[in-house]
Amino acid sequence: MAVPDSVLSIDVGGTKMLAALVRDGAVLETVRLATPRGGDPSAWFEALFAEIASWQGRYSAVGLAVTGIVDDGHWSALNRRTLDIPDRFPLAATVARFTDRPVFAANDAQAAAWGEHAFGAGAGEDMVFLTVSTGIGGGIVLGGRLFGGLAGHFGQLRDDDHPDEALEDRVSGRWLAAQARPHRTDATARDVFAAAKAGEGWAQALVRVSAGRTALLCRNVQLALDPRRIVIGGSIGLAEGYLAAVEQALAPVPARLRPSLHSAALGENAGIIGIASLAQRQATSRENET
Repeated sequence: MAVPDSVLSIDVGGTKMLAALVRDGAVLETVRLATPRGGDPSAWFEALFAEIASWQGRYSAVGLAVTGIVDDGHWSALNRRTLDIPDRFPLAATVARFTDRPVFAANDAQAAAWGEHAFGAGAGEDMVFLTVSTGIGGGIVLGGRLFGGLAGHFGQLRDDDHPDEALEDRVSGRWLAAQARPHRTDATARDVFAAAKAGEGWAQALVRVSAGRTALLCRNVQLALDPRRIVIGGSIGLAEGYLAAVEQALAPVPARLRPSLHSAALGENAGIIGIASLAQRQATSRENET
């Protein structure tokens, strides 16, 4: 029997779980579930694999892209406000119970960085990827190599004024929603952008503050790594007007120091496309070793 050439990609973020069949950078089918806010992650994957039971036999490997730290197949939270999971949860081993295919796991923003590098706005160049969404994630690709471990977790940066507060807690979608509540009860980040588009000053001010802090992060990333491109993705990063606000905040920066910003080309599919490529490379490498 021929081995399927598709990969099962699973992306677990702070708000959604996305499963997809991916082949050669193209997304063939998807299934989406809400990410539970508590409970045992084993039950989350059991429910997800029940939803995609008809896909059995259609993929050769499984790629897992998750928010937080991935270390030797184990999964830990980096910011429990984004997603609270048990420390060093046996991610790869748990998912292996539901499939007989090889399993590879990585941080979701690092996977998205590889996706944009190989198939999207990174255009194969040295790049940094920033996803501004429920939190802030990132990934670094230099010299054709994706940096793993803690590399690219820019949302966890701190400064003297906020030593106990991560940068993402003052920029991301959760922050926008919290700051909007005095103006609109139960507002979401999406509501903030809708209000800003409608000309409401309070919403426009919130978007400017968030974009200004992202711009400062981009400026610091440029000084630290000097990538050819910084690619911005995520639900906030791709929201209408956000990238323009970041670029406006960077306008006073001298040209040599100013980063080259690009909108993510793969949208919310960057992570699942990237992790499919990484999982396939890992599976091929293991086959060659044997």
